[in-house]
Amino acid sequence: MRFDLVTLFPGFFESTLRYGILERALRSGHASVDTHDLRNWTHDRHRTVDDRPFGGGEGMVLKPQPIFECVESLGVTPKLTRDLSGESVILLSAQGKRFTQSTARHLASLSRVVLICGRYEGVDERVSQLLSDDELSIGDFVLSGGELAAAVVIDATVRLLPGVLGHEDSSLYESFGLGDDAHATGNTPDGVPRSTHGAGGLLDYPHYTRPAEFRGVTVPEILSGGDHSAIRRWRRQAALAKTLANRPDLLNEASLSDDDRKFLSSLGQLARPDDPTES
Repeated sequence: MRFDLVTLFPGFFESTLRYGILERALRSGHASVDTHDLRNWTHDRHRTVDDRPFGGGEGMVLKPQPIFECVESLGVTPKLTRDLSGESVILLSAQGKRFTQSTARHLASLSRVVLICGRYEGVDERVSQLLSDDELSIGDFVLSGGELAAAVVIDATVRLLPGVLGHEDSSLYESFGLGDDAHATGNTPDGVPRSTHGAGGLLDYPHYTRPAEFRGVTVPEILSGGDHSAIRRWRRQAALAKTLANRPDLLNEASLSDDDRKFLSSLGQLARPDDPTES
């Protein structure tokens, strides 16, 4: 998979691409990242990339011309004929749709993604209208520029590529992961009961490791009992409780079983099919 980054600060990515899973994925050839300095596509001696906004107002706006020329130099298919199942041009902007795990899974299915890093007060709207396929935001806050957001998008996407993580199921059993449809029996391929649950859009369940007791807090006894079915049930309920406490909005879209709803009801959460977050 190839990423192209259109940015005013290509040096920003020199450190973010050098560590952990992302660095290994780049070194192994599962993905590649190329940065492109937007100022190389300016035509004045000051290498100007921004100008004052029409209509007045604070700040400066990134000009469309350098961005268009930079992206077009990469050989990307024009927007009207672009095959969105293979490549995509994305503008990172506080005005964009929220970036989610589902979006990351979609991007991981592509062969090429161009990320345009916004700066200053904003980006000329014609970049969104005529060049990019989508606008993405990594959260309900404003950054100084799109470089941090681009790093987040790349990291979240690359780790979903086949062969990048240590185990193929690692991206299933985590927050915002897929549900249990592929493992409906609750068993491993060898017929051993699974102790894990696919998140199905929920937050992940709590994790513990050695020592069994730390500063007066003991690991739940059920986790060391060896009963995989009981552990699986405990983890599902713990994930539901954590989601209810930290991100109750996720329950709106989550796939909940009757047992899930009964458990949420026991916590004071009605979790009716028509409105799982009403209490």
